[in-house]
Amino acid sequence: MIIAQQSTEMAIASYLTDPSTGATRLMEIILERENMSRALQQVRANKGAPGVDGMTVDQLPSYLRRHWTKVKAALLNGTYEPLPVRRKEIEKPQGGVRLLGIPVVLDRLIQQAVAQVLQQIWLPVFSNSSFGFIPKRCQHDAVYRAKQYVEEGYLGYRHVVDMDLSKFFDRVNHDRLMSRLATRMHDIRVLKLIRKFLTSGVMIGGLVEPANEGTPQGGPLSPLLSNIVLDELDKELEKRKLRFVRYADDFIIFVRSKRAATRVMASVSRFITRRLRLKVNEEKSRITHPWWMCFLGFSFTSKRRDTRIRIHSKSIKRLKDRVRELTDRNCGKSIHQTIFDLNQFLRGWWNYYRITQSTNRFRSIHGWIMRRLRAILWKQWKNPRTRVRELSKRGITHKLAVTTGNARKGPWRMSRVKWLIIALPNAYFRRTLGLFLPGVHLLS
Repeated sequence: MIIAQQSTEMAIASYLTDPSTGATRLMEIILERENMSRALQQVRANKGAPGVDGMTVDQLPSYLRRHWTKVKAALLNGTYEPLPVRRKEIEKPQGGVRLLGIPVVLDRLIQQAVAQVLQQIWLPVFSNSSFGFIPKRCQHDAVYRAKQYVEEGYLGYRHVVDMDLSKFFDRVNHDRLMSRLATRMHDIRVLKLIRKFLTSGVMIGGLVEPANEGTPQGGPLSPLLSNIVLDELDKELEKRKLRFVRYADDFIIFVRSKRAATRVMASVSRFITRRLRLKVNEEKSRITHPWWMCFLGFSFTSKRRDTRIRIHSKSIKRLKDRVRELTDRNCGKSIHQTIFDLNQFLRGWWNYYRITQSTNRFRSIHGWIMRRLRAILWKQWKNPRTRVRELSKRGITHKLAVTTGNARKGPWRMSRVKWLIIALPNAYFRRTLGLFLPGVHLLS
């Protein structure tokens, strides 16, 4: 494996060097027509909001036709100056705010082109236990690897060091990052360009705030740079022969005993603080068990050697909060529009959580969703005469329809009344209205 890695690095080194002069040609490779075309295609596919200059993604091709010669020359001679990023605040699901920096579309294009080439240089050295922002690896792969560690050995690795880095993207040390980049990249023009992207600043209220640390989230280059920073942590954990899984700045370490977990947590915290110059969030970092932790929205159930992936209770809570928003009885939407919006969310949610192997929660979730839909219909029928008519039309006897339709209970309490459930059965929502229910095939 070492020989294969050395041959890969030699091939990359020869690719980056001009055979006639011996000069590093990394910037020329980045600006090759094919690489720039792929970068433009990716930026247009990602869409995204305009930066501080107001230029949209659709306006970028026409701008490049007029100005690309000048932009390319500035990149080659090292005089290109990126514009500040635009600040955007995004609420986190667990609370708090994530600060995004939206570069102008031209800077996004150049960052994407740089990232595509740098990825080829750094991918061979990235750890097999790192899964975030790496081609052909995803969150599901990280969860499966975590499950493998839980099952390993006679008793398995049943203690987990769950560590959280405090505001990682905002606290990356620029000097350490640049020195790390320089170990595998020797084109000073590219290194200076990356430094300019890091220090371009943030536009807030019309004023530019300087950036002395951090890699702004929102640019195409930021995920790759974060992996390069944390690859040093990966190498340290591998040197200690620890079993770990990392997805971006979210990582967990598996050990056999609580004593070992305490020792590992203390030593890794020291390494992160002193060597990487990052900060560990002590409030969120803890020693736990696989069936209590929340990793990428998942947890595990484990009985002896039978380990199963399950959806964490926090993820279920966020699901219910979103369903409540989409099934608000006061929003004024028709039942068909409500189910259309609900289906879009539930299909996307299930596409991520489909790897779950524990189905005991789905039946109650399905019943709860359909109860909310019954409450919507009951409120939309409004007056007692309409309610009696709708119940009678759905097979309820006139006497029971009158009794139920004239009840003074609210929609939520009425949604569990026997005669309304008979009038609006589960099959009505699923087959007639086309409601999508996550995991329904696992229960049949």
